[in-house]
Amino acid sequence: MDTHRNYENLEYAIGFGNHVETEALKGAVPKGQNSPQKCAYNLIAEQFSGTAFTLPRASNQKSWLYKIRPSAVHSPFVDAPEFGKYVKNDFMNDHGLTITPNQLRWKRLPLPEKPTTFAEGLVTVCGAGDPSIKQGIAIYLYAANKSMTNSSMFNSDGDFLIVPWEGEMLIITEMGKLTVKPREICVIPRGIKFSVEMTKPIRGYICEVFKGHFKIPDLGPIGANGLANPRDFLVPVAFYENTEEEFQIINKYLGKFYKCTKKGSPYDVVGWHGNYYPYKYNLDLFNAMGTVTFDHPDPSIFTVITCQTDEPGVAVCDFAIFPPRWMVAEHTFRPPYYHRNIMSEYMGNIAGQYDAKEEGFLPGYGSLHSLLQGHGPDHESFTKWSNIDLEPIRYPYENLAFMFESSYMFKTCSFVMDDQVNLDHDYFHCWDKLAHNKLGDKP
Repeated sequence: MDTHRNYENLEYAIGFGNHVETEALKGAVPKGQNSPQKCAYNLIAEQFSGTAFTLPRASNQKSWLYKIRPSAVHSPFVDAPEFGKYVKNDFMNDHGLTITPNQLRWKRLPLPEKPTTFAEGLVTVCGAGDPSIKQGIAIYLYAANKSMTNSSMFNSDGDFLIVPWEGEMLIITEMGKLTVKPREICVIPRGIKFSVEMTKPIRGYICEVFKGHFKIPDLGPIGANGLANPRDFLVPVAFYENTEEEFQIINKYLGKFYKCTKKGSPYDVVGWHGNYYPYKYNLDLFNAMGTVTFDHPDPSIFTVITCQTDEPGVAVCDFAIFPPRWMVAEHTFRPPYYHRNIMSEYMGNIAGQYDAKEEGFLPGYGSLHSLLQGHGPDHESFTKWSNIDLEPIRYPYENLAFMFESSYMFKTCSFVMDDQVNLDHDYFHCWDKLAHNKLGDKP
């Protein structure tokens, strides 16, 4: 599992949504125009659009790449059935899907028994919509123990938000290199080629959005600062490989996988400029907001990045975290309150203990609470936090959970309901004792 690329002491550009210009060779990016008759170093100019040409300037995303060879140079794509065995993106029909309103929980996705790359180790848990109409969302788990050597993939269907919980990901993209470890996230926008390498096995979670791109949320009455600050997002800088070796290119297109071959590395971008690129973020830098008087704020206050639907304020996906923080609320039940939400909630645990499920929700576990289905703390957590002395406490650094929250109603893939990923059949029992709760005297 050794890598052949150097990922030590990487440099990054800084900021969310900035227009970045970066060169691995000085003068690779032309000045004053994007597509000169002849580019420096005999490079080829290629525009990479992440939005429609005519989108308003504030929302328009594109980058200009200066490459050794254009992306058009490759053999024809052919079916790649060895990839995507447990991947599904068409949630508009019921073939291979399970519809259930029940609360669901899964234990850890097992590590592969044979050598498995990131591209081979994807498992779709649930989702909604269809990438062919660019509407919807899919949620995955991944587990891999083999680096993608002379192999690259790109996703035509949507943006990947990757949340590791085990092992450091060494990611090379067309725009440069990233390292992403637990307590960090990265976003690979649709169409950007990337490879995942590793020195140890990796596991984690992915949210894919079929339309739009992730943004940092507006702050409203919070003001100018707080939550995820723009300057804490990191963008790779130009890095290129100049090789005659043959590479395999893997493409996820409408939920199916295809492959082709090309001469030379796809990572041959000597310079680039634009605002369409992958990026990473350290979750430990999140500036959490919370009450200093009473009651538990709604989980939207913990949103790191969001992808919105066409209806303002309604999300394809809000990515929220529950980080280490002080809890000081007075005469208040401090864990998340029992609730029924107009959003679907997929939760995962990155590290430590989640306060609403202190047992039975370990790192790598996941749960799905469907739209408007009741859920909340288990009996043990309810009892503990209903009777504890309310002193100021700090949730320890080791604890870090997250949520993919979506306005869509999810269908689950049948293969994750058939114990392929350790479905917890006893999950609903965590609330059993609450059924015996009795009407008591006024406190």
